Amino acid sequence: MPENIHHSNDTSPDDAAPDIEAAMKQLARGADSIISADELRAKLIKSRQSGQPLRVKLGLDPTAPDIHLGFAVVLQKLRQFQDLGHQAHLIIGDFTAQIGDPTGKSKTRPQLSRAQIEENARTYQEQLFRILAQSRTTIHFNGDWLGKMTFSDVIQLAAKYTVAQTLEREDFATRLAEHKPLGLHEILYPLAQGQDSVAIQADIELGGTDQRFNNLVGRELQRANGQEPQVVLLMPLLVGTDGTQKMSKSLGNYIGINEPPHEMFGKVMSLPDEVMRAYFTLCTDVPEAEIEALLGGHPMQAKKRLGREIVAQYHDAGAADEAQAAFEKQFSRGETPDEIEEYETDGYARPLTALLRECFGISGGEARRLVEQGAVSIDGERLRDANAPFTPRDDAVIKLGKRRYARLKVV
Repeated sequence: MPENIHHSNDTSPDDAAPDIEAAMKQLARGADSIISADELRAKLIKSRQSGQPLRVKLGLDPTAPDIHLGFAVVLQKLRQFQDLGHQAHLIIGDFTAQIGDPTGKSKTRPQLSRAQIEENARTYQEQLFRILAQSRTTIHFNGDWLGKMTFSDVIQLAAKYTVAQTLEREDFATRLAEHKPLGLHEILYPLAQGQDSVAIQADIELGGTDQRFNNLVGRELQRANGQEPQVVLLMPLLVGTDGTQKMSKSLGNYIGINEPPHEMFGKVMSLPDEVMRAYFTLCTDVPEAEIEALLGGHPMQAKKRLGREIVAQYHDAGAADEAQAAFEKQFSRGETPDEIEEYETDGYARPLTALLRECFGISGGEARRLVEQGAVSIDGERLRDANAPFTPRDDAVIKLGKRRYARLKVV
């Protein structure tokens, strides 16, 4: 699979690598925290002097293999390390996925079968190299070492971490305080993830802020095994298109990197203005001074630039231009899009809400609310009576909200 066209070609660490402080500034961009910056600088200097690439670890839990912009934030940071000449080490958690990682919510993440894990891992790998340089990526499955551990090995691993340290994880302590179940297998999960760092002798581990505890466990286990502890670099969790919650496929507030250009652009344009700074910083390479200038201007123009940058990154510049033109045709000038999904129906009269449920798969309550809010029109006529009967007619175009359309085909 071809690499992302906006990243530099593969080069060796000695090919005009930027100076250490420039590298530090690049790697710190958008980061929530680096533990610690001094250690990272020392590792970069040591790598420069020895010519030995750093081993940069990222764990992948193959429970939701479709990559969206939220997960791409940390992948983009990993690509920056690669462009500086270092090696990405991806740990696909085939073993730990069978344990069930705590989600930070009130219940544990469901365990996966081996077949599910293998299928998800394949899907991951098909998408990863749209961002990462394949020649500087090593993929591991942690079952290769965790699956070989004996019960004695597990006891020795558990002896390297205390119960008090484990309960420093906030969601563990909260669940105990609220008398909610906390399984022993969940307590072992951070140790298993930390053992991954020991197994590959990671120099750096990347993750989101929700992985802080697990990544720091890796540092402690490396110390206990006589290794130099890894630097932990944590990235913020990208807010989804709703502007409030973490981007998540389950919440439906995500932008997938495999989505068609016009869908991707349209979702970017639906973002609240207040999240644009985070998206520019975490999802694009636009220089910070230019971001400030864009955000100081008209929000619509800034958002269009953001949409073009993101679409071009995962498709190409031509697709970005076409997506913007289609958006402007549809929304800025109020025109109907050229391509609308067709829905086959009969010609019998029914309540408008029933037709909306059939065409768009929404609930009756949501259909009623949208009609009453004036968010539904048919052939340009806005309808406000949710109980009014409607007789489907051939080629009638239903518009739902700002971006959803259906063309009726009476059969």
